Amino acid sequence: MDCKLAVSLMHDYLDNDLSEPKQLELKQHLQECAECRVNFEKLEHTDMLLFSLTHHATKPSDDLADRIMGMLPKPKKQKAWVTWVRNHPALTAAAMFVVVMLFSTISFWNQENQLVVKSDEFEKLVIEGDTVIIPADQVIAGDITVENGKAKVYGQVNGNLTVIDGELFQASTAHIAGQVKDIDKAMDWIWYKISNLFTDVAYR
Repeated sequence: MDCKLAVSLMHDYLDNDLSEPKQLELKQHLQECAECRVNFEKLEHTDMLLFSLTHHATKPSDDLADRIMGMLPKPKKQKAWVTWVRNHPALTAAAMFVVVMLFSTISFWNQENQLVVKSDEFEKLVIEGDTVIIPADQVIAGDITVENGKAKVYGQVNGNLTVIDGELFQASTAHIAGQVKDIDKAMDWIWYKISNLFTDVAYR
């Protein structure tokens, strides 16, 4: 018997499909051929292993399942504030806007104070140093804003007058048709800026 035939008969032998004469012939060949004998032992070992796996009912071990689940990466838990941000986008945007405005206005507030004057009729105003004067013979149409300075009103203002971080003086001859705002606190100034911003957006 040659080795090729012996190998083909090994499978039938292990499956009990080999006739007795062929079994004797195969056994004789295995005694004479060391290589086929080694291959047969490996094949026999593999067949026994497969038999034990397929014929022994095995239930999945709870301990094994727990260990496998423990090895899996755990899903990352989202922080509470991240969940809140995702559930309230409008409030988050508003809060971010207020924070940005707060920091920008505070940083601007801390800068070197310079006189800032806003008026549609700037040429009618008299500026002496850090003092803005509305002369008695002048009528100013529109709003006037004075930042980081003094405002002295002797004439007429047909609008609002706002003095930020400064001083306001009104003579007996002064007449202001609109509102007079004297803002000298940082938080009041910030609120004034935010209010004006929303007012400008509303009228655009």
